[in-house]
Amino acid sequence: MANSASVQSAPVSLFKNKFYQTILISNIFLQIGIWVRNFAILMFVTDQTNSDPLAISLISVVEFAPIFVFSFIGGAFADRWRPKRTMIWCDFLSAVSVFAVLLTLLYGSWESVYLATFVSAILSQFSQPSVMKLFKQHVHPDKVQQGMALFQSLIAIFMVMGPSLGIFAYHQFGIHLSIGVMGVAFLLSALVLFRLPADEEEHNTSKEKKGSSILQELRDGFRYVWQSPILKVLGVAFAIAGFAIGTIQTLGLFLVTERLGQDKEFLQYLLMVNGVAMLIGGGVIMTLSRKIRPQILLAFGTAVSAICIIGMGWSNSISLTLFLQFLNGLTFPCIQIGINTLILQSTEQSYVGRVNGVLSPMFMGMMVIMMSLAGVMKKLFPLVGIYSMAGIVMLVGAIILIPIFKYKPAATLDSSHGAAAPQIH
Repeated sequence: MANSASVQSAPVSLFKNKFYQTILISNIFLQIGIWVRNFAILMFVTDQTNSDPLAISLISVVEFAPIFVFSFIGGAFADRWRPKRTMIWCDFLSAVSVFAVLLTLLYGSWESVYLATFVSAILSQFSQPSVMKLFKQHVHPDKVQQGMALFQSLIAIFMVMGPSLGIFAYHQFGIHLSIGVMGVAFLLSALVLFRLPADEEEHNTSKEKKGSSILQELRDGFRYVWQSPILKVLGVAFAIAGFAIGTIQTLGLFLVTERLGQDKEFLQYLLMVNGVAMLIGGGVIMTLSRKIRPQILLAFGTAVSAICIIGMGWSNSISLTLFLQFLNGLTFPCIQIGINTLILQSTEQSYVGRVNGVLSPMFMGMMVIMMSLAGVMKKLFPLVGIYSMAGIVMLVGAIILIPIFKYKPAATLDSSHGAAAPQIH
């Protein structure tokens, strides 16, 4: 099979890999569009509604709700459709929706800005699994973890620069030009993706796909995860991480004002420290990626994150809180890289989209639920207790990963599926 042969060939430098070059450049344009979208729209809605909490919170709803609702469907269709074509169309349609919103803003209601976030969030659920699928085809297994580390570093760079980029665009150019920048960024991403290698025919799954419905493929995806000892544990870990992160996601402001006695503006320094640390952590993991198994990387990152969450909840010291935030950011790439690498190593190519579609909502669903309950919890319980509970839950997530430490990817790929079949050593 073509893709199996290409993956098994001798590994080359990631930067010489045309697929990886293209995905990296495309992702830079996407990150520009996403961060300008997030913060320009946030500033615009804040000005339009005089800082109405409901209107501002609705931005998060239209951003996260599609991830939870459409992830299942997007993963199934990503396994059916050709990934290159899917990604190009998703970016192109995102650009079209943004320009449509711009026209509506010029001649209609300002509330249409929510649509830009909503549509691009939906389309990303079809595009993201396709990226994972192409990773499986075009990146050698020995390079997957390193490739994920570099991607995490890129995201960390934009976590540091992105908010300033979005706010600068809005204050300097206004909402209309900011939305224009979003549309152009998504369009450039779509154009860059034409450099990707042509989609490969998956002869081994074509008969299965023709004879099955989307509902059947969704059921197959759930069954596949349930029957895999690694993916099943990973799903539980996903839900636990979503529970813990969602609990504290919206309470950082109270950490700054109540525990540290600082103004709310101090929160930006915590976020900047976290972003810089993530950038450093991603770089470190790139150099160590071939020496550490992804499940150990994941468990280590989760355990350190748990300790940092508990420590930040108890800390009254600015320097200690900043140190713990830095340490948390430094090890957070271990979680992201470990998860993505495990999914790719433990999943047959024909199931990558559906597995991603099953696991992602476990994290996102729990995170959204706990984000919505965090305000109520804050009224009922002290901040120290909430952070301690979140940290303990996160620690449980690290402990349940111990049984899969014994699994290693096979040295050779499954010839019929192009997948690294997990083995016990």
